[in-house]
Amino acid sequence: MGNTMSNATDHLWMHFTRMSSYDHAPVPVIERGEGAYIFDTNGKRYLDALSGLFTVQVGHGRKELAAAAAAQAEKLAFFPIWSYAHPAAIELADRLADLAPGDLNKVFYSTGGAESVETAWKVAKQFFKLTGKPNKHKVISRAIAYHGTTQGALSITGIPPFKEAFEPLVPGTFRVPNTNFYRAPEHLADDEKAFGQWAANRIEEAILAEGPSTVACVFLEPVQNAGGCFPPPPGYFQRVREICDEYDVLLISDETICAFGRLGTMFGAQKFDFQPDIITCAKGLTSGYSPLGAAIISDRIFEPFSKGDAMFGHGYTFGGHPVSCAVALANLDIFDREDLLGNVMRNENPFRMTLEKLMDLPIVGNVRGDGYFYGIEMVKDAATKESFTDAESERVLRGFLSKALFENGLYCRADDRGDPVIQVAPPLICDQTQFDEIEQILRSVLTEAWTLL
Repeated sequence: MGNTMSNATDHLWMHFTRMSSYDHAPVPVIERGEGAYIFDTNGKRYLDALSGLFTVQVGHGRKELAAAAAAQAEKLAFFPIWSYAHPAAIELADRLADLAPGDLNKVFYSTGGAESVETAWKVAKQFFKLTGKPNKHKVISRAIAYHGTTQGALSITGIPPFKEAFEPLVPGTFRVPNTNFYRAPEHLADDEKAFGQWAANRIEEAILAEGPSTVACVFLEPVQNAGGCFPPPPGYFQRVREICDEYDVLLISDETICAFGRLGTMFGAQKFDFQPDIITCAKGLTSGYSPLGAAIISDRIFEPFSKGDAMFGHGYTFGGHPVSCAVALANLDIFDREDLLGNVMRNENPFRMTLEKLMDLPIVGNVRGDGYFYGIEMVKDAATKESFTDAESERVLRGFLSKALFENGLYCRADDRGDPVIQVAPPLICDQTQFDEIEQILRSVLTEAWTLL
């Protein structure tokens, strides 16, 4: 194991990574995990305050999930669900249909979030072709929202720097404002509900600007990830649902992050009490122990696909993989047995209050989020909300913060897609012990970061 560190960049091309940053520095190599903690090859311990990547809901090192994978692999390691089925895929689909809100009863498997988003967009397009509205194909999503990296999901993503290298992308996608109340227009800065109605009404405006006969769907995360955990203002999703109903537009809840307890409910739509036409999910479905995603689709949308010679010409070799489905079932068993949803609901306010202690630091402008999913926005001036310049972001965020947090034993995300934020999303097993650890490390590192501004 000794020379792993120096060899990591020889052949491994890391995702979303400036490879040159490891020309003169070793790549951190994480070797094992246990509960809420991860350990590198030198044996150093870190608090995994991002759940891997918003994924490891039940924590690391769960032997029963490894055992479920092994047992399934011994019995049936692989078979496709192209015109065939296997017991694990059937059982998990039943369970997801029971858990999902309303009439979301049809489960189309993928292997991850972006593939689930691709699935939902394709379902929407074909649904309208099958129901006599062939021009409805366009998608509306929000500024700075991240929906994945495949060509379709990237087209729906609202982060221009992520897209530039890959243009031209799939046409027909349009952006509306997100629900960042901290940066709300001045005339709405004091009224969160009015701001929410304003933001929702921009969706109607976009539908009318494009022509309702051409718009198929709206993709929204219950709490928007990129930009730093924007929760919806009260009444926002109810207004969006009204707009979608009025113009026959599908409301797709992208819950790649927000499903499976991240907000304290099984699905994010349940936390904010709205009914989507499709939920896209992945990550927490297996707590990351095996790759799996799903689009959970309403009976109404499935109906025209169920007749005559209609077929949805879409699928993935590893979608609904037997081992992944077995792991997902065992993962959901842990949710039930340990009442993880209840744990998040009981602890979300203590978690928020612990993070809000950081508001006494001059560099902290805003703490926002929901459940076990929070963003801390950093500013140069808390009174005016003045943000970092690009050069300051480069120096403070990339040059210092990311590395310093990790060196101090905290794995989280320092990011500036939008404004500079630190994001924390610990495993759902965490409690006040971990909240305090997160706050203490953030406090010491952010205090030092302030001196660099």
